[in-house]
Amino acid sequence: MFGYVNIYKPELKMKDFYKYKAYYCGLCKTLKDRYGRFGQMTLSYDMTFLVILLTSLYESDTVRKQDRCVLHPVKKHDTLCNEITEYIADMNIVLTYYHLLDDWQDEKSLAGLAGAGVLKKAYRNISKRYPRQCQGIREGLNRLQVCEKNEETDIDIVSRCFGELMSEIFAYHQDMWEKSLRKVGFFLGKFIYILDAYDDMDKDIRNDSYNPLITIHKEASYEEDCRTMMTMMMAEAAREFEKLPCLIDIDILRNILYEGVWVKLETIKLRETKRKDNKNDSKSI
Repeated sequence: MFGYVNIYKPELKMKDFYKYKAYYCGLCKTLKDRYGRFGQMTLSYDMTFLVILLTSLYESDTVRKQDRCVLHPVKKHDTLCNEITEYIADMNIVLTYYHLLDDWQDEKSLAGLAGAGVLKKAYRNISKRYPRQCQGIREGLNRLQVCEKNEETDIDIVSRCFGELMSEIFAYHQDMWEKSLRKVGFFLGKFIYILDAYDDMDKDIRNDSYNPLITIHKEASYEEDCRTMMTMMMAEAAREFEKLPCLIDIDILRNILYEGVWVKLETIKLRETKRKDNKNDSKSI
């Protein structure tokens, strides 16, 4: 995952902020308990959102504990864990496993090969528990890989691959909520992929790397077009989210969907503005 789906802290009540941290720390602890330090390193904010969403929807029995960790060795901090946390930890490992495998296959990265080797047994066990999700993730990544190899420039086609992958993960159960959960995951996945391509644009230009937004980058409407695409994706995701009977932690969920997801975009734009200003200052000197 990419770490784009986060809270907007200034608009979040302190009690909700600390609860969000407890969910995040709970996922971190679950990854460590189930998959060791290496598993813990795969932690992301994006998946914390899904823990809260599914916990709210299914009203899962959640256990609150206090623990210490490497980042908080002295003072104990709250953790919130349940069956959803375990499911998300498993999905996180599957995504990481395929990411590392892709690094090895595409770039012959020894780190990717070694990492995939470490997670191979865990992946096999998870694929037995969640065959549908693992197959959907594998197929989505395969389609994405084909698009990238063919240098597909239609961002809708490319982002759809990641959206379909995410929809499979969001569909925790095949029940009455599956359709809406799939749509939330699909449009949020497309948003994440577009934002990631937008974030990587300058780096990909410098490295002559593939980026599906490259063909429209020079257009005067580029910034507006990217913002419009992302707004459309989040509008669809939010519309489907509001159909779900989520009451628990609703303020946290809405904070993320309506405000938090835009924090990274504004950070990227601020970074690029500073870079351009520094470049212009250098020229003037």
